[in-house]
Amino acid sequence: MDNLVVLSLLALAPILIVGVLLAGFRWPAKYAMPVGYLLVVLVALLIWRMDFTSVLAASLEGLITAGTLLYIVFGALLLLSTLTVGGAMATIRAGFNNISADRRVQAIIIGWLFGSFIEGASGFGTPAAVVAPLLLAMGFPAMAAVMVGLIIQSTPVSFGAVGTPILVGVGKGLGGDPAVAERISVLGLTMPEFVASIGFQVAAIHAIVGLLIPLILVCMLTGFFGPERRFRDGLAIWPFALYSSLAMTVPYVLVARFLGPEFPSLFGGLIGLVLVMYTSSRGFLMPKDSFQFGPRSAWSDRWMGSIEPEAATEISSRMTLVRAWSPYVLMAGLLVATRVIAPLKTYLSGLAINFENILGSGITTSIQPFYSPAFLLILASVFAYLLHRMDRGQIVRTLKISGRQLGGTAVALLFAVPLVRVLINSGPDFNSSGLSSMPVTLAEGAAALTGDSWPVIAPWIGALGAFVAGSNTVSNLTFAQFQFSTGAAIGVPPEQIVAAQAVGGAGGNPIAIHNIVAAAATVGLLGREGDLLRKTILVTTYYCLAAGAIAFIFIHGLGFNLGTIMLVLLAAALAFIARWMMRQKTAEPLVLEEEKQH
Repeated sequence: MDNLVVLSLLALAPILIVGVLLAGFRWPAKYAMPVGYLLVVLVALLIWRMDFTSVLAASLEGLITAGTLLYIVFGALLLLSTLTVGGAMATIRAGFNNISADRRVQAIIIGWLFGSFIEGASGFGTPAAVVAPLLLAMGFPAMAAVMVGLIIQSTPVSFGAVGTPILVGVGKGLGGDPAVAERISVLGLTMPEFVASIGFQVAAIHAIVGLLIPLILVCMLTGFFGPERRFRDGLAIWPFALYSSLAMTVPYVLVARFLGPEFPSLFGGLIGLVLVMYTSSRGFLMPKDSFQFGPRSAWSDRWMGSIEPEAATEISSRMTLVRAWSPYVLMAGLLVATRVIAPLKTYLSGLAINFENILGSGITTSIQPFYSPAFLLILASVFAYLLHRMDRGQIVRTLKISGRQLGGTAVALLFAVPLVRVLINSGPDFNSSGLSSMPVTLAEGAAALTGDSWPVIAPWIGALGAFVAGSNTVSNLTFAQFQFSTGAAIGVPPEQIVAAQAVGGAGGNPIAIHNIVAAAATVGLLGREGDLLRKTILVTTYYCLAAGAIAFIFIHGLGFNLGTIMLVLLAAALAFIARWMMRQKTAEPLVLEEEKQH
């Protein structure tokens, strides 16, 4: 079969069925993912003509990767339960309440700023696994906590894990291509300089698109979870939201320009966090009215998970704020040290368990148990045991609370990640059809349909890669060379198309299925993945539309062209939505009715 349209639709089918079952029918991921996995195996065997051994090897690779994700989830759950049972969380809540009891302010400071710092240090889904349990323990509904953690995994993601999506994703994705080497020669750059220049373009697009992310976050928080479901309650703090956005993105762009792609999110998040917490404690741009979620008895059952940290909290009036925060500070410090100190990074990452040439297929993967964020989360938990003088009974309790949450998560992840690995490993090295892998085939089909309009589509391909793989790095590795070739074919600077790809890959992280599953598990929200996807897909849609328009304008300039028209229409749509929000007075009947039905 060589019909590109048909092949593209077949490649899309496993992804589409999962999305429909999760968001359309609200199936739990533990049921939707096995269906998607079965379909991708059938397509791989019957259409791509992969041999059974390669499919099985790719699935085993996925199971190994799923185990590493479960390891991270367990670490996040253990730290949450440790701080909760030991009483530190009560002090942390009080500390944030002293700055502001307003849930909108807390979501921005903890989610956007602290989350961006954690993303810069660690990446790979860690921010949601850290932010969501912290917000839950502070009194956020479980679904709201996860939503915040997922939404902020957008702007900082391209420079997560000390720049891995750019350095590894883009750098390795473009490495070895003669056309890339020729382009680098024409520009008079070295390969590292070329990758750094792409990183700066990525940061510039992110800074423009990401300007509204904190504001979108609080509007969704108040509109979906407020006592009156009013989006305008979030819009009301637009000065603080925009200020907090700039506090992160301005140093973020400057660091990308002058220091390179390793540190934009790390330093941007840290500088923004320190600045905003300092000015907020002095009342700068603080809202006059405090937003709260309303009485817990009025919350929808679908908002709440199986973890109730407040019930397990043993409040210690003697615990200082410094002592309570120490495990988080230690965790952040270890994350930075293990990613920045080269000898330490080399040593820990070298302690790996390798799975080479699985079943003789050529597929290889490895586990780095001591370099994983999970190990550092567990170390922080052990440190908390000692610092907070927890007794044996309390320690056993934290282990039981953490272990109890993993069962449902395992079912979903143990099908989701193998599905991803079969998709990615379906290329000509593993099939007898000679076809490109399913994700690349799908991208080629999109390129054939769009032609010169490709810059506005490029971010969507990045988002597709992130949705499938759950990783901006993997998305860039998969599509960077394809995006470069497409840019060259349509006669535009190909590195700018690669930058649009990287931005879209970050914008797709809020809808990455195994990110949603893993984050939901940290707050006991298993089975509600579809509800989360229906919300976070709004953010990804905005991100890809805006990034596509801006990328087009960066390439072709302002004028009567597709990029400018798209940007004007998007601005008009956002203005219309803002106006509707300002007029909104009560909860939308359809929203309330939907919640009654579920």
